[in-house]
Amino acid sequence: MTIFSAITLTVMLVSQVGSFLVNSMIPIGSTVEWTTLVHLTHIRNMGGVFGMFQGRGWLFALFSVALIGGLIVYLLRSTSVKPYEYVCFGFIAGGGSSNILDRLIYGSVVDFINVQHIPYWHYIFNTADVMVHVGLWPMLYLSLFERDAQPTEDQAHNQER
Repeated sequence: MTIFSAITLTVMLVSQVGSFLVNSMIPIGSTVEWTTLVHLTHIRNMGGVFGMFQGRGWLFALFSVALIGGLIVYLLRSTSVKPYEYVCFGFIAGGGSSNILDRLIYGSVVDFINVQHIPYWHYIFNTADVMVHVGLWPMLYLSLFERDAQPTEDQAHNQER
């Protein structure tokens, strides 16, 4: 649980520093060309993923709090948590927590990473969103393709039934 907590707090801190810097240095609606591939465009997301459901950010904040709370309960109670799950869930919880903090501090999520030269791609996101994906995709891959040499305690218990 220590690694989960450390990753969660680190991701949350790094993401909040990014939001603070963008909020204090780039006016809303302005763009700074960092590289030809990545521009920093300060926008506010009052909705959810990909800007859907604008004006209902509070709903996403409540949903995120419930998910992160459930995740923590799972990690505390389960006897079969694998080490990679602590790591991956740390990235996911840290990113989710940072977006919740953005909503509390700024009234919306501060998005600013604007990737250029990708056909049909017009989404702007933040470091918290990246961290959620850093945790999500390895978790999905490992949970689908990892094969245990020995069953976990829960799996052994279920096989006895």
